[in-house]
Amino acid sequence: MLTSKADLPSIPSKRYFTISEVGELAGVKPHVLRYWEQEFSQLRQVKRRGNRRYYQHHEVLLVRRIRELLYDDGFTIQGARQRLGMGGDDGARPITAQEVRAELESILEWLDSGVGKKE
Repeated sequence: MLTSKADLPSIPSKRYFTISEVGELAGVKPHVLRYWEQEFSQLRQVKRRGNRRYYQHHEVLLVRRIRELLYDDGFTIQGARQRLGMGGDDGARPITAQEVRAELESILEWLDSGVGKKE
């Protein structure tokens, strides 16, 4: 299993990820992700065909952030929830400038790859 944030692979430019792909990208096993779905209300994957889970790019970033808080920073589940801002009434999670930048860069890569261009 991966030991630090630096060991995590880059997130590919695609719209949806399976639970096993997210597990590989975040360095956790799928059963851990299923548990985190119960504990972190902001982790809302899409369920399709046969009740299969699909995650979007921002959810992969959230899973990585949860992993960082729990594994690297030593937070408890409750502490990680509070750190993510889930303890408030609105449930909004404060995001960092690096997360916004990473999300925007992935969108630009996606657009540059020609996905969605009309012929």
